[in-house]
Amino acid sequence: MDFLQQELNKLHASRITPSLIEDLKVSFSGQNMTLKQLASISASGSNQLIIQPWSEEYLQPIEQAIHQSEMDLNLKVEEKIIRVTMPDLSRERRENLAILVNDKANQAKNTIRHWWHEGWDEIRKAFDDNQISEDDKFKLKDELQDLISEYTEKVEEMKKNKQEEIKG
Repeated sequence: MDFLQQELNKLHASRITPSLIEDLKVSFSGQNMTLKQLASISASGSNQLIIQPWSEEYLQPIEQAIHQSEMDLNLKVEEKIIRVTMPDLSRERRENLAILVNDKANQAKNTIRHWWHEGWDEIRKAFDDNQISEDDKFKLKDELQDLISEYTEKVEEMKKNKQEEIKG
Protein backbone atom coordinates (compact mmCIF):
# COMPACT_ATOMS: atom_id res chain seq x y z
CA MET A 1 0.00 0.00 0.00
CA ASP A 2 2.83 2.39 0.84
CA PHE A 3 4.42 1.75 -2.55
CA LEU A 4 1.18 2.52 -4.38
CA GLN A 5 0.72 5.71 -2.35
CA GLN A 6 4.26 6.82 -3.19
CA GLU A 7 3.65 6.15 -6.87
CA LEU A 8 0.37 8.07 -6.84
CA ASN A 9 2.03 10.98 -5.04
CA LYS A 10 4.43 11.30 -7.95
CA LEU A 11 1.54 12.00 -10.29
CA HIS A 12 0.88 15.70 -9.96
CA ALA A 13 -2.65 16.91 -10.35
CA SER A 14 -3.55 20.24 -8.82
CA ARG A 15 -0.54 20.79 -6.52
CA ILE A 16 3.12 20.17 -7.10
CA THR A 17 4.93 18.44 -4.25
CA PRO A 18 8.58 17.51 -3.69
CA SER A 19 7.63 13.81 -3.94
CA LEU A 20 7.01 14.38 -7.65
CA ILE A 21 10.73 14.75 -8.37
CA GLU A 22 12.65 13.72 -5.24
CA ASP A 23 13.43 10.22 -6.56
CA LEU A 24 14.39 11.46 -10.03
CA LYS A 25 17.69 9.88 -11.12
CA VAL A 26 20.48 12.39 -11.70
CA SER A 27 23.71 11.34 -13.39
CA PHE A 28 26.71 12.94 -11.70
CA SER A 29 30.36 11.85 -12.01
CA GLY A 30 29.38 8.54 -13.55
CA GLN A 31 26.92 7.68 -10.78
CA ASN A 32 23.14 7.75 -10.70
CA MET A 33 21.83 9.44 -7.59
CA THR A 34 18.38 10.58 -6.58
CA LEU A 35 17.64 14.29 -6.65
CA LYS A 36 16.99 14.32 -2.91
CA GLN A 37 20.59 13.14 -2.37
CA LEU A 38 21.92 16.18 -4.23
CA ALA A 39 19.59 18.99 -3.17
CA SER A 40 16.88 20.21 -0.87
CA ILE A 41 13.46 20.44 -2.48
CA SER A 42 10.68 22.64 -1.16
CA ALA A 43 7.27 23.76 -2.39
CA SER A 44 6.67 27.43 -3.11
CA GLY A 45 2.96 27.85 -3.70
CA SER A 46 0.74 25.31 -5.40
CA ASN A 47 2.59 25.05 -8.69
CA GLN A 48 6.28 25.70 -7.97
CA LEU A 49 9.19 23.87 -6.37
CA ILE A 50 12.52 25.34 -5.31
CA ILE A 51 15.56 23.09 -5.70
CA GLN A 52 18.66 24.14 -3.80
CA PRO A 53 21.60 21.89 -4.74
CA TRP A 54 24.09 21.10 -1.99
CA SER A 55 26.81 22.20 -4.40
CA GLU A 56 26.83 24.41 -7.51
CA GLU A 57 28.36 21.58 -9.52
CA TYR A 58 25.02 19.71 -9.21
CA LEU A 59 23.03 22.46 -10.99
CA GLN A 60 23.59 21.33 -14.58
CA PRO A 61 23.11 17.57 -13.97
CA ILE A 62 19.88 18.28 -12.06
CA GLU A 63 18.63 20.55 -14.84
CA GLN A 64 19.41 17.87 -17.45
CA ALA A 65 17.67 15.15 -15.44
CA ILE A 66 14.49 17.19 -15.13
CA HIS A 67 14.50 18.02 -18.86
CA GLN A 68 14.99 14.34 -19.73
CA SER A 69 12.29 13.15 -17.33
CA GLU A 70 9.41 13.90 -19.72
CA MET A 71 7.38 15.29 -16.80
CA ASP A 72 6.39 18.43 -18.71
CA LEU A 73 7.85 20.76 -16.09
CA ASN A 74 9.21 24.26 -16.72
CA LEU A 75 12.63 25.18 -15.30
CA LYS A 76 14.33 28.43 -14.51
CA VAL A 77 17.87 28.47 -13.12
CA GLU A 78 18.56 31.46 -10.89
CA GLU A 79 22.09 31.69 -9.50
CA LYS A 80 22.24 28.78 -7.03
CA ILE A 81 18.65 27.52 -7.22
CA ILE A 82 16.33 25.96 -9.76
CA ARG A 83 12.67 26.93 -9.89
CA VAL A 84 10.43 24.18 -11.23
CA THR A 85 6.96 25.23 -12.33
CA MET A 86 4.11 22.91 -13.15
CA PRO A 87 2.00 24.09 -16.07
CA ASP A 88 -1.77 23.89 -15.80
CA LEU A 89 -3.05 20.48 -16.76
CA SER A 90 -4.70 20.18 -20.14
CA ARG A 91 -7.71 17.93 -20.64
CA GLU A 92 -5.53 15.45 -22.53
CA ARG A 93 -2.92 15.38 -19.72
CA ARG A 94 -5.67 14.80 -17.13
CA GLU A 95 -6.99 11.88 -19.19
CA ASN A 96 -3.49 10.41 -19.49
CA LEU A 97 -2.94 10.77 -15.73
CA ALA A 98 -6.25 9.03 -15.04
CA ILE A 99 -5.14 6.12 -17.25
CA LEU A 100 -1.79 5.99 -15.45
CA VAL A 101 -3.53 5.93 -12.04
CA ASN A 102 -5.69 3.05 -13.25
CA ASP A 103 -2.60 1.17 -14.48
CA LYS A 104 -0.81 1.61 -11.14
CA ALA A 105 -3.90 0.44 -9.25
CA ASN A 106 -4.13 -2.63 -11.48
CA GLN A 107 -0.46 -3.42 -10.82
CA ALA A 108 -1.15 -3.23 -7.08
CA LYS A 109 -4.16 -5.55 -7.46
CA ASN A 110 -2.03 -8.03 -9.42
CA THR A 111 0.47 -8.02 -6.56
CA ILE A 112 -2.35 -8.64 -4.09
CA ARG A 113 -3.62 -11.57 -6.19
CA HIS A 114 -0.08 -12.96 -6.17
CA TRP A 115 -0.09 -12.75 -2.35
CA TRP A 116 -3.41 -14.62 -2.31
CA HIS A 117 -1.96 -17.45 -4.42
CA GLU A 118 1.13 -17.65 -2.22
CA GLY A 119 -0.98 -17.72 0.94
CA TRP A 120 -3.36 -20.33 -0.43
CA ASP A 121 -0.42 -22.50 -1.54
CA GLU A 122 1.03 -22.34 1.98
CA ILE A 123 -2.32 -23.25 3.51
CA ARG A 124 -2.73 -26.24 1.18
CA LYS A 125 0.84 -27.37 1.86
CA ALA A 126 0.21 -27.20 5.62
CA PHE A 127 -2.93 -29.29 5.12
CA ASP A 128 -1.12 -31.80 2.88
CA ASP A 129 1.64 -32.09 5.52
CA ASN A 130 -1.04 -32.75 8.18
CA GLN A 131 -0.10 -29.57 10.06
CA ILE A 132 -3.68 -28.26 10.00
CA SER A 133 -7.12 -29.85 9.81
CA GLU A 134 -9.51 -29.51 6.89
CA ASP A 135 -11.68 -27.15 8.96
CA ASP A 136 -8.62 -25.00 9.68
CA LYS A 137 -7.73 -25.05 5.99
CA PHE A 138 -11.06 -23.52 4.99
CA LYS A 139 -11.11 -21.15 7.95
CA LEU A 140 -7.66 -19.86 6.95
CA LYS A 141 -8.76 -19.59 3.33
CA ASP A 142 -11.71 -17.41 4.41
CA GLU A 143 -9.42 -15.24 6.57
CA LEU A 144 -6.98 -14.90 3.68
CA GLN A 145 -9.80 -13.88 1.35
CA ASP A 146 -11.06 -11.29 3.85
CA LEU A 147 -7.58 -9.79 4.11
CA ILE A 148 -7.15 -9.72 0.33
CA SER A 149 -10.57 -8.10 -0.09
CA GLU A 150 -9.68 -5.44 2.47
CA TYR A 151 -6.48 -4.53 0.63
CA THR A 152 -8.22 -4.55 -2.75
CA GLU A 153 -10.81 -2.12 -1.38
CA LYS A 154 -8.01 0.14 -0.12
CA VAL A 155 -6.44 0.16 -3.59
CA GLU A 156 -9.79 1.10 -5.13
CA GLU A 157 -10.25 3.90 -2.61
CA MET A 158 -6.76 5.27 -3.30
CA LYS A 159 -7.42 5.09 -7.05
CA LYS A 160 -10.77 6.88 -6.68
CA ASN A 161 -9.25 9.65 -4.54
CA LYS A 162 -6.39 10.28 -6.96
CA GLN A 163 -8.71 10.32 -9.99
CA GLU A 164 -10.93 12.88 -8.24
CA GLU A 165 -7.85 14.98 -7.48
CA ILE A 166 -6.86 14.82 -11.16
CA LYS A 167 -10.30 15.95 -12.30
CA GLY A 168 -9.78 19.05 -10.20
